[in-house]
Amino acid sequence: MAEHREVAYTTAAGNDYAAHEQTYEGFIKLVKYGTVAVIVIVAMMAIFLT
Repeated sequence: MAEHREVAYTTAAGNDYAAHEQTYEGFIKLVKYGTVAVIVIVAMMAIFLT
């Protein structure tokens, strides 16, 4: 069988860690503000629809 070695991502060509970190931070902001928006919508529904 073939040998299975670990992939060395740090030495792979084409890795752009700055872009990766920027994308991750954007995703975290989207999740954070999306969660806050959903909580606000649910709170407004609880206030105005009861």
